[in-house]
Amino acid sequence: MHPVKPGSNPIAGHQSSRRTTRIPQGSSMDTEQRLSSPDRGDPVEQALDRDIPARRRHSLWAEEPVGTPRMPDPVRNAAVRAVLIVSVTMIQAVIAILGAAGQSWVAAPAMLFTIVSTVVATWSVLDVWVTRQVWNQRNGVVSSPSSAARALRREKRREHRAARAATRARPPRQATTPAGSPTTAAPRGV
Repeated sequence: MHPVKPGSNPIAGHQSSRRTTRIPQGSSMDTEQRLSSPDRGDPVEQALDRDIPARRRHSLWAEEPVGTPRMPDPVRNAAVRAVLIVSVTMIQAVIAILGAAGQSWVAAPAMLFTIVSTVVATWSVLDVWVTRQVWNQRNGVVSSPSSAARALRREKRREHRAARAATRARPPRQATTPAGSPTTAAPRGV
């Protein structure tokens, strides 16, 4: 068997018509640049690679638009807690059913724990609903005249106005001249 030279086609027994593009030292060329250059290589390889999509560079963390806004942290915490409790309850129910089917001593305690867990799971699901309602009322999602959020916003506006009025009511600063005698600085905005 004869050694195969680089760039030769061992099956056809002749040199490939593939041309190589020289890349200057210190620069790099990605796939899209090579494919868009006038020297694009073998047409057979292009035909074979036509159905393969070009690779795009994506960052590791890509923000994608979401249809629904993110849940507030307290509501999400309550929801995760509820899911965990409900899943443990379902596992206990399966153990109780299998224990009863197998006539095992585990069936009776498992059934009692399942009943207690069902009450706790119901409470945790209601906790998600209550936490969501409380968060909505406190943070202004519910827009009704009696909303607690409306009073909080009103109070913040009052504080902001008072702080602005206090900065305007200050007397003008005293500036000193190079000689050291104080002079009154011109008010701002004049």
